[in-house]
Amino acid sequence: MKYILALDQGTTSSRAIIFNKQGDVLAQAQQEFRQIYPNPGWVEHDAHDIYASQLGVIVEALVRANLSATDIQAIGISNQRETTLVWEKATGKPVCNAIVWQCRRTANYCKQLQAEGWEQTIYNKTGLVLDAYFSATKIKWILDNVPNARTRAENGELLFGTVDTYLMWKLSNGKIFATDYTNASRTMLFNIHTLQWDSDLLQLFGIPKCMLPQVFPSSHYFGNTAESLIGAEIPICAVVGDQQSALFGHLCVEKGQLKNTYGTGCFLLMNTGNTPVQSQNGLVTSLSACLDGQKPNYVLEGSVFVGGAVMQWLRDEMRLVKDIPHTETYVSQTPSTNGVYIVPAFTGLGAPYWDQDCRGIVTGITRGTKKEHFVRAALESIDYQVYDLVKAMQKDANVAITSLNVDGGASANNFLMQFQADILNATVVRPQITETTALGACYLAGIACGYWNGVDDIKQNIKPHTEFVPTMDEQTRATLVEGWEHAIRQARCN
Repeated sequence: MKYILALDQGTTSSRAIIFNKQGDVLAQAQQEFRQIYPNPGWVEHDAHDIYASQLGVIVEALVRANLSATDIQAIGISNQRETTLVWEKATGKPVCNAIVWQCRRTANYCKQLQAEGWEQTIYNKTGLVLDAYFSATKIKWILDNVPNARTRAENGELLFGTVDTYLMWKLSNGKIFATDYTNASRTMLFNIHTLQWDSDLLQLFGIPKCMLPQVFPSSHYFGNTAESLIGAEIPICAVVGDQQSALFGHLCVEKGQLKNTYGTGCFLLMNTGNTPVQSQNGLVTSLSACLDGQKPNYVLEGSVFVGGAVMQWLRDEMRLVKDIPHTETYVSQTPSTNGVYIVPAFTGLGAPYWDQDCRGIVTGITRGTKKEHFVRAALESIDYQVYDLVKAMQKDANVAITSLNVDGGASANNFLMQFQADILNATVVRPQITETTALGACYLAGIACGYWNGVDDIKQNIKPHTEFVPTMDEQTRATLVEGWEHAIRQARCN
């Protein structure tokens, strides 16, 4: 019996999950790692923390499953997207901390490019809005601010990668330097129509092409891990950005299917088939996960910068709760927020507003405001932000969304899912395995190595799910949404 090992490298933790042929979880391990905030609006990771935590959970998951590395048929990797690493080709040593997708340090440079009229050109080529969220401006910042980095990059001494590329480089002892279409399409350097690194954009940002990895389909044999690391040369047979991986994990492989992931951020994706949809409502267009030998479909995406991370904020910074599951206890103790709204724009607002300068606010506080109201308002803020994404996607896709597939750690919160259904007036569908991001990477790797014979074979694994049906009356919904929209306007006026 062989198994598939999925590595889910996220923004705040690294996971390793071992799946069997039926798509069941045999064992898993998770390890959080440091979040570094050197300046307001800046977010960094130590690349060594990312790699060490990921390697550690691989070993832990194998031990938990009582398996050895030789029992693993293939590895699939899903990863936080846009986070930018630059390292020495000769040694693998990073030249600085990784700049995380949430980081806003290049916001002013983005404004400069907008003033120069580059926004439409970038959107036409990449499907992305001109924002500090994406990798290109982060790479430029590193080349401009790390001593000798630009010269060394031009001499072929430095390499760039998103987290997937860095992990494969490390796990293979430098033998694999590659990425996939989904991750490349989030760098703001990749032309999603030609499926090539775009020479015009490389010139605009001053990035040498020799720094960039090769690009392949998500379900593809990339190479093997080094035997010295975990005891065997295991084929890496899938690499995919976390959100496209979750979409595939739900088997949303047909046009019009969509899902929302409740992770550190929230990410709503719709498969739009082989035709890119040009958003008029603040969404972006990226590439989907695809099988080897196929061209990827396009996806329409809306991104919330602070989703489940607001729960960590309640626990770590505000110290209002001892653990994240405890938030559900607090919200059960009050029927409403008593008029309190929290806009968690800690690093600006993402879709559909793309307001880089906005910062978080709390509004509606009175003498009667209690901790329970505050905690409930924080949780509700996640659902309100998803509501904004769904509203924008309905306009762009010209469809009424009546059901929403969900996944991610925060989707396990029953209050959150019920309030989401109520505020959307749509059925929320939660699968038995909510870690669908890892499952998507597992499926893609399993298809590439012949563990499964294709999507139809995998569909045999579909299991019962939980549905949350809206129960809120229309007047209450309208009043709550009006209060949220007022809070957003207040946050954007600061």
